Amino acid sequence: MFSGDPSPALVIPHSTFEKYAEYGRGWMQFTVIPTADATVAEAQDDVIAALRARRGLKPADDNNFSVLTQDRLLETFQNLTSGFFLVMLALSSVGLMVGGVGVIAIMMISVTERTREIGVRKALGATRTTILWQFLVEAVTLTGIGVVLGLLAGWGGSAAIRAATPIAASVPPMAVVAALAASVVTGVLFGMMPALRASRLDPVAALRHE
Repeated sequence: MFSGDPSPALVIPHSTFEKYAEYGRGWMQFTVIPTADATVAEAQDDVIAALRARRGLKPADDNNFSVLTQDRLLETFQNLTSGFFLVMLALSSVGLMVGGVGVIAIMMISVTERTREIGVRKALGATRTTILWQFLVEAVTLTGIGVVLGLLAGWGGSAAIRAATPIAASVPPMAVVAALAASVVTGVLFGMMPALRASRLDPVAALRHE
């Protein structure tokens, strides 16, 4: 279904199939292709009428068979992929939150360990904005390293799937752009609190910090 490489097929008369092939009776699936001058709806109506007549169904009886069109199959596939998308979106959101908490923890430790450095920089004339940008850039760099490692893992996984299966797995360019944008936003949002704390340190108190 996903490989784009259909399996070999053999077309034989149904009577020959019944005579020589082993198959489970009671279930059958077949494909109907409309003629050039017929619509899909007309072909579907003809198939339903023919099957009802073949099975001896009365007008009040429900169909004891199902007819699927390409539109129905496409709708089912879209519903399936939409469900996967929502699940992946939820998992990605949880992953971003966990990663963001990790960024806050790491940056808070960094601010604490470099309190004297911040005091020296402020004593030499560094402004709050300078200190703020310094730690924001460090937070974005931290998340950027994570997204690069994640992209490399994704490329490796898609290459392995492509080599081992007929599925043409790949990493679309928009996914790379979205991942980079998400890493920047995560770094800025979750790195803002440690950066603000660093920029608001009193230089005298910071220089006295042990």
